[in-house]
Amino acid sequence: MPSDKGQAGMQDNISSGSAPGHQNERHAAFQARRPAWWPAFWDKTGSYVAVALGSIIGAVARFLVSVLFVSQFGNGFPWATLFVNVTGSMMIGFYAALTGPDGRLMASPRQRQFVMVGICGGYTTFSAFSLETLRLVQSGRADTALLYLLVSAVTWIAGVWLGHVLAARLNRL
Repeated sequence: MPSDKGQAGMQDNISSGSAPGHQNERHAAFQARRPAWWPAFWDKTGSYVAVALGSIIGAVARFLVSVLFVSQFGNGFPWATLFVNVTGSMMIGFYAALTGPDGRLMASPRQRQFVMVGICGGYTTFSAFSLETLRLVQSGRADTALLYLLVSAVTWIAGVWLGHVLAARLNRL
């Protein structure tokens, strides 16, 4: 039999839009069909699944941003990587503050992992940033690489700060 914590999480995910009686019947039917080993398996692997699914979303979003920026601005400067790292920093700062202990929204640890580790981790590209900086240096554009490094570090920190400030204000409403 699943733990109360697992049932509460499942109940919350199902509860939107259904009539109370009908929803309870569907939940009971689902519980009856689920194998006995499922709750223990989900408790052990659910975080991995959440992070993996979030990573897919983040990586696809990052790819789409890259395609858009290259089509609009070309390959001269890594604008797409700068953009995703700044917006990803802002997103993780915003979500961390919004769902933190003093936050406006309650989020389970698994939901936070899905967004912060999965989506933000798949979306931001610090490995690509490192490679692009190295390629700028190797191509004799050390000044551009230094500018990219400085602008990136400052804007990432500013993005996290801005996201945190926006969510903190939202939390006070």
